[in-house]
Amino acid sequence: MAPKLTAQELDYLRGQTLGRLATVDQSGAPQNNPVGFVIDEDAGQVVIGGWAMGDSRKFRNVRRNPNVAFVVDDLASTDPWVVRDVDVRGSAATLVDADPPMRGMSTDVIRITPQWIGSWGLAPGESTISVQT
Repeated sequence: MAPKLTAQELDYLRGQTLGRLATVDQSGAPQNNPVGFVIDEDAGQVVIGGWAMGDSRKFRNVRRNPNVAFVVDDLASTDPWVVRDVDVRGSAATLVDADPPMRGMSTDVIRITPQWIGSWGLAPGESTISVQT
């Protein structure tokens, strides 16, 4: 069974607007890009959108190789240093003519189904990583 985002992870992600999507290009090299996203809570998936997503290299990469990693992180504080993070690794699919994740984005999207989820620093004083596989 695929892991599901916890309530704490969902709460954190709802407050974020920018993540980073890592894909694998045709030569096997990684590509990492900032992306806009929403969480489809009913499906338990991450939906990545863009203004011309279907024309992007990341879209083509996912069509060739569905293995991706998606990270959202920030600094809750710099004094003391407090990092928060949600890391989703999984299988992605490219969809055309889908509902755009945000107004103004194209109808081409990437949907990620988690196969592994890790998070860090979401609870005050938390010092270990939470991992679901």
